[in-house]
Amino acid sequence: MSKGFFDVVSERTSIRHYDTSVKLSKEELTELLDTTVKSPSAWNLQHWHFVVITDEAAKERLLPIAYNQKQIVEAGAVIAVLGDLEANKNTDAVYNPLVDAGHMTAEVKDILAGQINGAYKNATFARDAAFTNASLAAMTFMLAAKAKGYDTCSMGGFNAQKFVEEFKIEDRYIPVMLISVGKAAKPAHASDRLPLDQVTTWI
Repeated sequence: MSKGFFDVVSERTSIRHYDTSVKLSKEELTELLDTTVKSPSAWNLQHWHFVVITDEAAKERLLPIAYNQKQIVEAGAVIAVLGDLEANKNTDAVYNPLVDAGHMTAEVKDILAGQINGAYKNATFARDAAFTNASLAAMTFMLAAKAKGYDTCSMGGFNAQKFVEEFKIEDRYIPVMLISVGKAAKPAHASDRLPLDQVTTWI
């Protein structure tokens, strides 16, 4: 049974030690990813791609790339979250169905396409958008996993270039983070949050 949203947010922690006997099925991972791709994204371009790593040999190949973090091989699966540097190429796939269904005029679609392609002439913008929007999806994945009773840990500590080379990632995509997912073997270490007034400015 799925948990309530506020319980999920409160209970989610970064788990680094996993029960190696627990594996996630393709169906379970597909369900989590089906939820993940409902995440918001700029212009609805869906700037993400996921490499789902469940094969034990593939995890072993990933282990040194992720600086030998044991959760890579102990977790039931690892999701590599990639950002799309060429998300503007999704414009037709995203908007043509809306035009065909009468929800958007062709003229509006052309205006949006012009804005999008203009923005994507700036490589810095494209990279920032890839990271920002893929990160939104990553958070959705972690919350969805917790709602289904699984634990996760997001990892920025890995050699992105070696990941690209080892797993033959297209130039279109940039690695954003790795997420281990499975069942905790022991609780996360204690952590706390900064006081709200320290991270909030009211105007």
